[in-house]
Formats: sequence, structure tokens, C-alpha cells
Amino acid sequence: MNGLFGLNGVLGYLLVVVALLVVVALFGFQAVKIQQREATHYYQLDTKNIQMFEKNKQFYQYKE
Repeated sequence: MNGLFGLNGVLGYLLVVVALLVVVALFGFQAVKIQQREATHYYQLDTKNIQMFEKNKQFYQYKE
């Protein structure tokens, strides 16, 4: 009976399952909080400060 409810038995498996569920819940909560924070802080592009590098010139086509 000691092996059934010891750390190598049912109790051990339950502890591992509960620990994994706690980790999943924490990561899920963090993901939701990060998504909410990033959804309200939009990315802004400064179009007046864009620079062209000469070594990348071959990858662009100019329209006439």
C-alpha cells in the first residue's frame, strides 16, 4: 500500500500533473497579459528617418 500512495505511485503522478497544470496556467496568463499590453501599444514607423543602404540596392526595383 505504501507504493500506491508514495511519490512513485498515484500521489506522485497527481503532484506532477498539478505542477504541470500550474505551469501551463502561469504561461497562459502571461501570454494573455502580454497580448493585452502589446495590443494597446502600436508600432510606429518614422518614415522621415528611413535610410537606404548601397549594398541592398540590387534587391529593389525602381518604377518609372
